[in-house]
Amino acid sequence: MKSPPFFDDVPVLRVRDPLADLLGAAEEGGIEYRYRDAVRLAGHSCPTVAGAYRLTALALQALYPHELPQRGGVEASFRDGQADGTTGVVASVVSLLTGAAGEGGFQGLAGQFGRRGLLTFSADQPLDLRFRRRDSGRAVDAMADLRRVPASPEVMPLLKLCLAGEAGPEERLRFQALWQDRVRRILLEHGDDPAVFIIRHVHPHGEVA
Repeated sequence: MKSPPFFDDVPVLRVRDPLADLLGAAEEGGIEYRYRDAVRLAGHSCPTVAGAYRLTALALQALYPHELPQRGGVEASFRDGQADGTTGVVASVVSLLTGAAGEGGFQGLAGQFGRRGLLTFSADQPLDLRFRRRDSGRAVDAMADLRRVPASPEVMPLLKLCLAGEAGPEERLRFQALWQDRVRRILLEHGDDPAVFIIRHVHPHGEVA
């Protein structure tokens, strides 16, 4: 898959998956996820996929500040319904990185390693996402405000031309470059920007720290 070069510059997310360790899929359960993996999952690279990848990585780092995040050890809940807006796309990326799954997820082995029911929707919470560790109950609320990284004003007119089949080769290339440049800016120029990627620690009783 030939992709924009900046894909390789996006920080890698390293996790440990006890199930992968048990079944011999990865030595000591160590797994590396890259932005390219999220793109393969979604089938495209866009601000939503980029935001979901980076937001999840930051949330996991906040929950596991001194150790590798444990894949399968986190519940993720969404404020919106699964069919609302881009929630389903974000959820697929969250599931990839955390192992949390809905009702169709892995049910576990002898009461261990279950992933089913760890991904829920339409939750009563202040921000778009809440990630919670299953072992300690430690939680963070999270949201990506991608409006703070606006697209070029050329993007929408060019997109309309492309969708209508009226764009020439140069216009298509211009659109693609501008589209991916916004993705690049989200991931690299604003990847640690707290105004774009909002992470708030939650006290055990639900109050936001």
